[in-house]
Amino acid sequence: MDGILNIYKEKGFTSHDVVAKLRGILKMKKIGHTGTLDPEAEGVLPVCLGTATRLCNMLTDKIKEYRVVMRFGVATDTEDMTGEIIEELPVTATEEDLKTVLSKFLGEQEQIPPMYSAIKVEGKKLYELAREGKVIERKGRPIVIHNIVLHSVETDKDGFLYTAELTVTCGKGTYIRSLCRDIGKALGTCACMKSLLRTRSGDSYLENSFKLSEVEALRDAGTLEKHIVTVEQVFKTCKAFQMKPEWDKLLLNGNHMNEQDCVVYENGLSTCVENQKEKSDQLVATEFPINWYRAYDSTGKFLGLYKKEGKKFTPVKMFL
Repeated sequence: MDGILNIYKEKGFTSHDVVAKLRGILKMKKIGHTGTLDPEAEGVLPVCLGTATRLCNMLTDKIKEYRVVMRFGVATDTEDMTGEIIEELPVTATEEDLKTVLSKFLGEQEQIPPMYSAIKVEGKKLYELAREGKVIERKGRPIVIHNIVLHSVETDKDGFLYTAELTVTCGKGTYIRSLCRDIGKALGTCACMKSLLRTRSGDSYLENSFKLSEVEALRDAGTLEKHIVTVEQVFKTCKAFQMKPEWDKLLLNGNHMNEQDCVVYENGLSTCVENQKEKSDQLVATEFPINWYRAYDSTGKFLGLYKKEGKKFTPVKMFL
């Protein structure tokens, strides 16, 4: 099996746990995930199978969407409720104050990552240092927050914030725990993350995700394959070219080639995939650079991804 399987990661599992369990379920070794989720977080975790593992780095950069509940007045060493409380402060902010502050977190900005993260500093992961009781200075990293929607708040008897539920749409490298921390500071108090559900990762959505037990059931029923998004489908918005028979060997070897060696389809899909039956209920339609092309041999077999510069095609990634 080669392609992307949209897994619903349940609480208590690490992303690596999911990969390990899938290797047993699918009886295959070549499996990788496209971005970690904390053990206590749950939700969408796209997993790449077979030759699609070459996509892992490409898909980690895509837009993510999270449903988060944050708790005000409490700070922990992990920046979520699983950690040890390191500070408690009074809260005097209201729902209206929160709405005003949230708008200030939209767009490009810098975020200080949490100590309990997998970021490496001088060859060591931050969470390893944190477990040793060390706290080091971290540099801010550029992130983008595309949108924040406030769904509900819970207040104390005085009308001050206790919890809030938000949906956050963001770019790569964003730590929702750290966003909760920073929102708390902006309100003159402290805050941490209470729960987290990832509802989207790129073009994989919560409604099309499968728990590991459901993957087993689909495997036993012989229907799992139709839920795997092929590598070809990932790039379905890209233009395409098809080799002339005498030049198939160039493509098979992943060589550079000239426009004259192939038939280029600048408008829409190439004829070799237009009539192909879709293999998945969940279609991946991520936008890629406009000069990226799907590459097919003369028989219509998808073999890789190329970029066009002038009249030359250069390989980006092969999926042989």
